[in-house]
Amino acid sequence: MRGLRLSWQGIVALALCAAAIALGPMSTAVPGGPAAGAIRNLLLAGAVLSMIRIAPPVQALVLVIFAHVAAWLLLTGIAGSEGTARAPFFLCLAAAWLLAWRSVSIMSALRPRSRGVALLLRLLIPAIFGLWLLILWEGLTRGFGIPFILLPPPSAVAARMAGSSPILLADVQQTILKAGLVGYVAGNAVGFATAILADRFSFLRRGLLPIGNMVSALPIIGVAPIMVMWFGFGWESKAAVVIVMTFFPMLVNTVTGLAASGAMERDLMRTYASSYWQTLFKLRLPAAAPFIFNALKINSTLALIGAIVAEFFGTPVVGMGFRISTEVGRMNIDMVWAEIAVAALVGSVFYGVVALLERAATFWHPSVRGG
Repeated sequence: MRGLRLSWQGIVALALCAAAIALGPMSTAVPGGPAAGAIRNLLLAGAVLSMIRIAPPVQALVLVIFAHVAAWLLLTGIAGSEGTARAPFFLCLAAAWLLAWRSVSIMSALRPRSRGVALLLRLLIPAIFGLWLLILWEGLTRGFGIPFILLPPPSAVAARMAGSSPILLADVQQTILKAGLVGYVAGNAVGFATAILADRFSFLRRGLLPIGNMVSALPIIGVAPIMVMWFGFGWESKAAVVIVMTFFPMLVNTVTGLAASGAMERDLMRTYASSYWQTLFKLRLPAAAPFIFNALKINSTLALIGAIVAEFFGTPVVGMGFRISTEVGRMNIDMVWAEIAVAALVGSVFYGVVALLERAATFWHPSVRGG
């Protein structure tokens, strides 16, 4: 037993493979063949390998290869025969997923000395996790033969994205680069400036924050039609909705952050006869930086949501919200999912850029140093 390192993922994967072999063919349309044998052999070898004491990096690499090759063979084997999968198909898919899970667990426990390898692992682990969400989605929709109109497989969404890239690019420019970005910058700037005024004058702080809490609870579906009536059907009305949505998170977080500096530090600044503005720029704003960036990250997603939803209430014949509402009516569900995927991708990139800026600007903060 010294050569074994039992893992529950490997034990369960081995049991699933044994059950799949006992139950027979994976599909009623394609009863057997070399692919079915190769899939089972890969999964059995991976399950056994996951419980052997070998170098963790080598074990993780081999498990990743075995799991993804088996998943690729499963998905290509069921393509064109949707809805014909039998229980062994799903058992093998679950076994491959468990082997990938085991490989990610091993990678998470690694502590490489090289920064490059550490960065690679930080990117690879969530990439494998996200990829398996798509693999399971693909396998379940094709295996069960789920109607396309209810839930298209990721491969169909990717094909639609590749074939409709000019339309998607125009929608991104209209919704995100115009309405979303302009509203995001303006809303955060106005919210930050108002927070400074509220901090400087106590009557503003006492009067604005309760109103801010009330306005932040306003439903976007109520605000968006009003903004369209005021500013027209162009991107300006969508930017106005984004400003309303991003203003108060920035206001509240900045006011809270400005109060985060310690009393001892403020007393020291007063001892040096510092003015309000010197204390603000040299002590209180640096202390409030994590709160300000937290608002920027929250608003990066709110801006995208606000711009898309606002387009449901009147827009030119371009835009992500317009495209989603139109294509749903036409039953082009793959195009709807393509727009959703693009929005998620752009939103993730936007959030990531803000997070990188936060790390660069607040490198001195314990939360960043500890990471």
